Amino acid sequence: MKTKIVIPIFLLIAMIAVFWVVRYSQEQFAVAEAVSTATGQQVPEEVQDVTPTEPAEVLAPPEIRAQVYSVKLAAIGDILVSGSVYRDAHKKNGYDFTTMFEEVKPILSAADLAIANQETMLGGTELGLSEYPRFNSPKEMGTALQEAGIDVMTLANNHTLDRGEKAILNTLDHLDKLGITSLGANRSAEDQARIRTVEKNGVTFSFLAYTYGTNGIPLPKDKPYLVNLIDKEKMKKDIEKAKDLSDVIVVSLHFGNEYERMPNDTQKDLAQFLADQGVQIVIGHHPHVLQPVSWLTGAKGNQTFVAWSLGNFISGQDGKYKEIGGIVGIDVVKKVKGDLMTIELKEPTFLPTFCSKKNYRNYKIKLLEQINPQTYEEIKTHMNQWVPELKFVAP
Repeated sequence: MKTKIVIPIFLLIAMIAVFWVVRYSQEQFAVAEAVSTATGQQVPEEVQDVTPTEPAEVLAPPEIRAQVYSVKLAAIGDILVSGSVYRDAHKKNGYDFTTMFEEVKPILSAADLAIANQETMLGGTELGLSEYPRFNSPKEMGTALQEAGIDVMTLANNHTLDRGEKAILNTLDHLDKLGITSLGANRSAEDQARIRTVEKNGVTFSFLAYTYGTNGIPLPKDKPYLVNLIDKEKMKKDIEKAKDLSDVIVVSLHFGNEYERMPNDTQKDLAQFLADQGVQIVIGHHPHVLQPVSWLTGAKGNQTFVAWSLGNFISGQDGKYKEIGGIVGIDVVKKVKGDLMTIELKEPTFLPTFCSKKNYRNYKIKLLEQINPQTYEEIKTHMNQWVPELKFVAP
């Protein structure tokens, strides 16, 4: 009788599995040996089965985001303290001009930096106040402007030398006490060589100021530093120094012909010269009337914003256009990405103002639109003829 051999099914499956594992290992060893023969490398004692995987994802380096800094810059025209202006401000204990700027104070104070052209020196009563043709004004005008929001004051103009060195020194001392940055008039040669800089919101500005002349009053031979005169070689050197100290250069020029509403060839030549040197903003004074604003393109393709003349902000002068001034504004945007820094000027604005008075009393700076809507529209057309994107709003 024959005995049947029964092999459980699970044992059969196990045997088959062992067979294929042994065979796979032999094949892997054969491959490794072939590689070893070809490369001369020793075959490892154990050859492991490494199953290919998807390549690891390579992450791109994180993008460097630009850091953005922004400053709203505002500027006003001539502060021409005529006799009627300071007489109107006279009080028992001195002079008070603050009420004259009440209506525009919120606008000037809202700007990050505000600039004014102080046409007359603030020598104070100790020197004796005086008016045209040789001005000397109360120091309190500087105080009122500081309270109204002015941060920077230009002093280079045709009246800087009207009352001599002492009036200049008194002005500089008073503005220093107020914390106002002054430029264009100087105490010494060393002071003249010092570039005035102001840092605001992460942007550093250099401010420079020059005048065409001083009404025939010569600079003292031993003190030629008292006021900065327009001189291209000197201006070029100052600009080069300013580039090393700041991000943005603002130049104030006292130039042009009085009471002319359009810039002349000399103004155009000087402004283009400054644009070619890389100056970003040019602010003009002296004509006592408004001249349009412009964009200029510099030698390297850079853009320069020019306010040719901002007219009178406050004065005792009469006449339709001599009583109109304004507040010009521009946004300065600095972008830093890695080692690259760029400056962009955008959103130019202009707000026309009117120097209101009655019988040379009650001086007030008001918004022109509220005083004379028809003239306001005329001024808008005049000011934006070269910059159609100019907005007539507060800076």
